[in-house]
Amino acid sequence: MAGGNERSMKALKEVWRRAENSLCADCGKPDPDWASSTLGVFICLSCSGIHRNIPSISKVKSLKMDHWDDAQVQFLAKHGNAVTKATYEAHIPIYYYQPTYNDCQVLREQWIRAKYERKEFTEPGKQLPYSDGVKEGILWKRGRDNGQFLPRKFLLSEREGCLKYFTKQDAKEPKINVKIDVINATFQPVKIGNPNGLQITYLKDNKTRNIFVYHESGKEVVDWFNAIRSVQFHYLKVAFPIANDNEIKNRLTRNFLKEGYMEKTGPKQREAFKKRWFTLDHRRLMYFKDPLDAFAKGEVFVGSRENGYSVQKGLPSGTQGNFSWHYGLTIVTPDREYLFTCETETDQLDWIAAFTSIINQAMTPQEYASKCLDPVSFPS
Repeated sequence: MAGGNERSMKALKEVWRRAENSLCADCGKPDPDWASSTLGVFICLSCSGIHRNIPSISKVKSLKMDHWDDAQVQFLAKHGNAVTKATYEAHIPIYYYQPTYNDCQVLREQWIRAKYERKEFTEPGKQLPYSDGVKEGILWKRGRDNGQFLPRKFLLSEREGCLKYFTKQDAKEPKINVKIDVINATFQPVKIGNPNGLQITYLKDNKTRNIFVYHESGKEVVDWFNAIRSVQFHYLKVAFPIANDNEIKNRLTRNFLKEGYMEKTGPKQREAFKKRWFTLDHRRLMYFKDPLDAFAKGEVFVGSRENGYSVQKGLPSGTQGNFSWHYGLTIVTPDREYLFTCETETDQLDWIAAFTSIINQAMTPQEYASKCLDPVSFPS
């Protein structure tokens, strides 16, 4: 019996060491140490917990702690991540967001359920709930002034190229009507305080407006998210006919580079530093009094190094404003310097890394145009 166990473990390790199985089949996390004995995929601990919630589809076991018999090992050897992906990921729409291990639970869970439970990507041309160019339904939206979440009707239309929401079910005129090309959507469960929380942002008069929504159903809110990406993709295909699909895909919804609290001072650099919530959305650095504010109190454009932008650790000598946090950083622009302080050195270094990643990127013609249209800077 012992010899059989050793033989099985040796065979298991050989399959496990294959290059195709070195990343989690669902989120891409390196060194997965769990596997599904019914699907034949190698997965990480976090994704194994999601698989465990769909036992009719997937039965998971630890590769290190559990016993694998010969038949199960042979099944893994016959399948593995590459073969299984070829079946369950054969026809993923290019606009569909495939989450990584850095993404939130609802995105990863619905991705796994879409693949293995609903089998959304196994057949070409399958009608999907986010692919027909129109979506209408109720989302719970946070009120701008009172902070209450109330049900609101939303309508997404590819034909009209817009997203609308209505304050009443029978309202004929929408409260907002936003062009699809100025919309971004990103999941914010922690900030919104709901596991299915979605932040929708859009540009109005070249300023950013935030809408915070959720739905009780994780599937429904992820369907909304991918419906927005679908409509954006088809809109941009028409607007930029010579761009290839991957170029367009890279212009769809994006996660913020970094968010968090810092202290800031005003343009005279003698005012007291105030604690504010900051969001770095590519080249837009915005600050808010509260993370759930609808409008930013100020924005600044973060350009490229060759255009005179840089980030420096620390504050200029002789900085006079009073501050309670002592890990400073300075954003240098052609117009002025912006001074910030962080609570910890880790925060300071993370912010510097985020700014550096943007400043080191060359600016596109569209970003040059955005800079010309966007003279906004931080008020005092």
